[in-house]
Amino acid sequence: MIIVKIGGTSMGDASRMDKALDIAASQIDKAPLMVCSAMGGITDQIITAFESAEAGNIEESNIVFEAIKDCHYACARDFLEGDFLKDVVNNLDGTFAQFASLLKGVGLLRDCSPRSRDALLSFGERLSTRLIHARARQRGMDSELLDARELVRTDENFTSARPDMEETFRLCRKNAHPEPGRLLITQGFIASSSAGVTTTLGRGGSDYSASILGAGLDAGEIQIWTDVNGIMTSDPRMIPEASTIPEITYEEAGELAFFGAKVVHPATIQPAVAKGIPVLVKNTGSPECEGTRIAANAGSPGLKAISVKKGITVVNIASSRMLEAHGFLRRIFAIFDAAETPVDLVTTSEVSVSVTIEKTESLPEILKKLEALGEVSVETGLSIICMVGRDLWKDPSFPAKAFGALNDIPVRMISLGASEVNLSLVVPSEKSDAALKNLHARFF
Repeated sequence: MIIVKIGGTSMGDASRMDKALDIAASQIDKAPLMVCSAMGGITDQIITAFESAEAGNIEESNIVFEAIKDCHYACARDFLEGDFLKDVVNNLDGTFAQFASLLKGVGLLRDCSPRSRDALLSFGERLSTRLIHARARQRGMDSELLDARELVRTDENFTSARPDMEETFRLCRKNAHPEPGRLLITQGFIASSSAGVTTTLGRGGSDYSASILGAGLDAGEIQIWTDVNGIMTSDPRMIPEASTIPEITYEEAGELAFFGAKVVHPATIQPAVAKGIPVLVKNTGSPECEGTRIAANAGSPGLKAISVKKGITVVNIASSRMLEAHGFLRRIFAIFDAAETPVDLVTTSEVSVSVTIEKTESLPEILKKLEALGEVSVETGLSIICMVGRDLWKDPSFPAKAFGALNDIPVRMISLGASEVNLSLVVPSEKSDAALKNLHARFF
């Protein structure tokens, strides 16, 4: 069997849903399970609706709620008719009544708890899958709609729940029965706790759902259908000449995702890696394009892509106590860990340590604790340029070529070797676009 994950932009309206069904129909002999996002833009509208209700702006909340309703009823009328339309309208009526009741409660209490947020956010995927399932049936496809909350089990860490893989795999085997000639459809992003409470996997979680379900059902392939032709050598919005990477390893894709590439959710890779399932990233609008295949040992060594991660802060700690001091680095990292602030890059000398962070909410607290260890300084307005590819360090000329392409662009930090697939450079943000363009032109 295969997983066919359809993203929000590919679920934007009736015509795009039909294209998604065309993709599934062309592979119906592979026993597809289609994992669907909410219709494009709907998740953001749901957030606006409950945040407005929480703030006491009931009129604004109601306006957004009605817009969400109109979008789904219009889609139903666009591609359904007869009993199929009647049945879906009846279902939408009931679902929107539940939605309205929850939203009213948020407005009355002036509070939207994480549990309530997840319950409200789940409506996006629950509504979109009702529509696309009805359309599949009207088109004559043998199709079954599954509730993802009966497939994916999580803890109750609402808004970013963690899956219980063992229980999830058991539920997948019990409740999902893919077979050739039949289309299964379910929701991405949503799940439930052992108590039956609705949870979500966090933004971008539909990709994660696809990977979890693929692992649970021992899929032969996980397909991520989006609005770009796979993973590119760089961001095509900044580098128009960027091209599609035919094949890339799990590790390379993970590095690119961590350092700014937005095509694949970083967590998507993990369940696939554990089961050795290849992930294929393709464009719903151009299904004939080959896309990018992500798998173990995929492709050849060498540079695959360059990405940029902006909004980076460098924290420097200088102390003569570092000399022959056992555990000094551990104490530094413990401070960042306690503040739940991930460190991206690290460089050290005999008397100083420099680290990069993206999350700065806890920076004042971090700096106060670091000052007990040494002299601390902070640099802001920086970006990380990440160059990803296997065995970069084995080419002795590679760093020289990279620095030659940068010309007069100053480099604040360099990291090569911590990851075997990543050379990272920290540059001023105002120079990062130029650095990206120069490097891409030099290597591609």
